[in-house]
Amino acid sequence: MSGRFTHCDAAGNAAMVDVSAKPATVRGATARARVVMQPATLAMITEGSAKKGDVLGVARLAGIMAAKRTADLIPLCHPLALSAVAVDLAPAPPDAVEIAATVRTTGPTGVEMEALTAASVAALTVYDMCKAVDRAMRIEALRVVHKSGGKSGEFAQE
Repeated sequence: MSGRFTHCDAAGNAAMVDVSAKPATVRGATARARVVMQPATLAMITEGSAKKGDVLGVARLAGIMAAKRTADLIPLCHPLALSAVAVDLAPAPPDAVEIAATVRTTGPTGVEMEALTAASVAALTVYDMCKAVDRAMRIEALRVVHKSGGKSGEFAQE
């Protein structure tokens, strides 16, 4: 740990990091999240009987779209040309949907924020599409589980 936040200038003010001198390298990140719900809600999702339609399909698209808009949402994020975004949603019986979002680019800065944004928006979309039948759903365990590329190299956790 460096001892100072990279998004602060010498006076402590918020500032965008200057990445112009950093080399473009292949970078990737995977973030995960979990939406916990009533077993009947998960059954509705897996049976395809949700009133709003294909919950997992819509959430997948929402996550992909969100990754591409991360810099519009997070003030100090750099706009990045993403090479790939994959959002996987899987039922985790008896009462959850597991989400994994993986993002790749070749550039001077990492894609952890894009992966986190994709996973969180996918989770929010599951909630939105099912809230009429299950307001007690919980979005949990949003975290980066893998990061590669750049000066800091590889990072992995579950």
